[in-house]
Amino acid sequence: MIKRLLGWLLIVGLLVGLGLWGYFAVRNRQLNINNFFVGGQILGVDVSSYQEDVDFKRLKEQDVEFVYIKATEGSSHVDKSFKEKWSAVEEAGILAGAYHYFSYKSSGTTQAENFIKTIGDLDGRLIPAVDMELTAEEVYNPPEKEEVVRGLKAFLAVVEEKYGVKPLIYAQKDYYDKYLAEDFSSYPRWARNVFYPVYVDAGEDWLVWQYNDRGVLEGYSGEKYIDLNIVNSKFGLDSLKMP
Repeated sequence: MIKRLLGWLLIVGLLVGLGLWGYFAVRNRQLNINNFFVGGQILGVDVSSYQEDVDFKRLKEQDVEFVYIKATEGSSHVDKSFKEKWSAVEEAGILAGAYHYFSYKSSGTTQAENFIKTIGDLDGRLIPAVDMELTAEEVYNPPEKEEVVRGLKAFLAVVEEKYGVKPLIYAQKDYYDKYLAEDFSSYPRWARNVFYPVYVDAGEDWLVWQYNDRGVLEGYSGEKYIDLNIVNSKFGLDSLKMP
């Protein structure tokens, strides 16, 4: 009887230990369980100046089918490598889109004008995207919801008028729930969850999922890691293309 009890305690202890190891491995980015949920789906990446020189042909050889490239931030900043990447990705034959990193320090209208001036015509490209998140400093001093909604509405109005499509909005769950869910639910959603499957947060209500922010591929310099994304198979890659 005692031996049996000790045996069960050992099994329970091993299971608890394995569970704790898995939890901390996921939290510390040593294990990405999302990799087990994305096999066979359309793979994409998003890049910025952190990935200095990108060989898009090499990425394509690794089954990357679409790319989002950071173009602008705020009302005046242009990502230093955008123009080079914007030309090179087209030559490589990979579908590409541009995204804007939204700032709370200037108007949405002037940010949209900076974005449009930088990316130009989008024929043959993907729909535009806007990255909504908080910096480390802003996490402790976040903007008011009314400020965010007002600024983003102004940005989207200008971009929509120019390109005739609703832009893709990137955000993680806590940001989306706090700032976006009430006013922007009709916009295509680029969901970020690098810890567990996005279906837990958003069900099927997403178009693109950034599932890993520590992917490693060949074909770029600078930053070791690259963000990995998939398209929701319910909608397909065509839903990302400009009409």
